[in-house]
Amino acid sequence: MSNPSRSLGRKSISVSLKPRDLMAERADLHNVWKAQVITLMPEAFPGILGESLTGRALKDGLWQLETVPLREFGEGKHRNVDDTPAGGGAGMVLRPDIMGAAIEDARQRMAPGAPLIYLSPRGRRFDQSMARMLSEGPGMTLICGRFEGLDQRVMDHYNVVEVSLGDFVLTGGELAAQALIDATVRLIPRVLGNQASIEEESFSHGLLEHPQYTKPAVWNGRAIPDVLLSGHHANIAKWQRAMAERLTKERRPDLWRAYCANHDRDPDEDQEL
Repeated sequence: MSNPSRSLGRKSISVSLKPRDLMAERADLHNVWKAQVITLMPEAFPGILGESLTGRALKDGLWQLETVPLREFGEGKHRNVDDTPAGGGAGMVLRPDIMGAAIEDARQRMAPGAPLIYLSPRGRRFDQSMARMLSEGPGMTLICGRFEGLDQRVMDHYNVVEVSLGDFVLTGGELAAQALIDATVRLIPRVLGNQASIEEESFSHGLLEHPQYTKPAVWNGRAIPDVLLSGHHANIAKWQRAMAERLTKERRPDLWRAYCANHDRDPDEDQEL
């Protein structure tokens, strides 16, 4: 069962109960932020991106998603995309000619200036500032690695930016791609609906977010801090900032040092938080 089609003035989109149907056609909406994913597993998308607020925004045309199936550019009967590592070693490496053909095809449908990103554990660490930067551009093309990785010549030839989610290794880049897209798409205007939510959350001001509470006022003998129920907005804001600073100093000393450097403060100062 599906809802009737509706026009957005740029393209007609039919809303379906099947998330995959959101990508059944290669949409190319004018001036709409676009995530393009080169992958051996196109069926993994949109995945979680087709749910909740990001899924609704995808249906509403606030952003668009396209998968580029790498296997379609493979060679031979079995559409091979990889080969053994030069110099020996375990595993297989994605071939440069195959990936190059996929990139050339994909970039024809991507706005100039959109970065080409390879999800790799040796890349620059992804963070909130990078997500914000990416959200302010026209979109991005993501390369999802598999096996032992991608031939280095592809990175050099196309000036590919390597990005990592952290110091761990996944079996492929698809999960990392979805996390990166989610973190970026939610910063696009109107996707979350409440812009204040973005401004108050962790990392937006260089600090971890303060603790959150809701009803009931007392649960299992634990009460909401009195200041949050006082109605005194200045005191509430002061408490929230103090708690954010305390949590950042205790849990993320790297963030705390950077925050102090930006605010001319001594990270080792004794401060009542």
